[in-house]
Amino acid sequence: MDDGLGNIKVIPDHFSVSSAEDSPLPSSSVSSSESLPTADSKHCLRFHSKSWARRKLRRSSFMMNLFTLRGLPWTSGSDGQEKIELTVAEVESLKAELSGLEERNAHLKAQLEQVDEILRSSCLSGYLYIRTRWTALPGEPPPIDDTDVDDWLPRFVVLHGPCLFLYLLCTDLSPLDSTLLSDITEIGSLPSFTREDEETRYCFYILTRQGLRYECSSISKIQVDSWVKALHEECKIKSDTEVPNGSAAT
Repeated sequence: MDDGLGNIKVIPDHFSVSSAEDSPLPSSSVSSSESLPTADSKHCLRFHSKSWARRKLRRSSFMMNLFTLRGLPWTSGSDGQEKIELTVAEVESLKAELSGLEERNAHLKAQLEQVDEILRSSCLSGYLYIRTRWTALPGEPPPIDDTDVDDWLPRFVVLHGPCLFLYLLCTDLSPLDSTLLSDITEIGSLPSFTREDEETRYCFYILTRQGLRYECSSISKIQVDSWVKALHEECKIKSDTEVPNGSAAT
């Protein structure tokens, strides 16, 4: 039961009083200790301070690894600055890597200049699907009907000067094949066809005096018409809308 003393309400102590040995602070300082940081709060402050320092160190180490070469032995000098100690073999290895990067940079620069030159100076250029066929020579049996063979390969075709160049990629420095425009004897249309993926391709062919026949296709009819028109103008060949026998594409 609570005992009242005037306006002061006294609550009985239901906990055992700790001894002087168990108490970390004297009883006289209990009332004033509330305004001072306790041992637990000091420990908590030290813990948060150390955690913040560790996070900052980890962030610094991460940024150093991000902007420096990997695997290099970083050490601290007497003046407190970071430095790298490398062996002769490691220096030679770095030189070889830098030399390789310079060669790659030069190669990429040459590729970029090649593309720029093609775009500036070529009459027409672009990717086409191409396959090649040979016409039968006099006295030879007619070629086997292989219209069902899907051997179309993407090539970057460039109409430049007196030649027609075929590249594997637009960034290649050397063409896979080339044909003189003066050797082209026929340019004509081929029937369009639909692939298994329901993609329609429009086709045309180029025939050379050596009997080599380039069959070209594209999903764009406008692109095919542009190629046929440009080749007719450059090769000075009259337009022929007839489709030769046995030239249906698949």
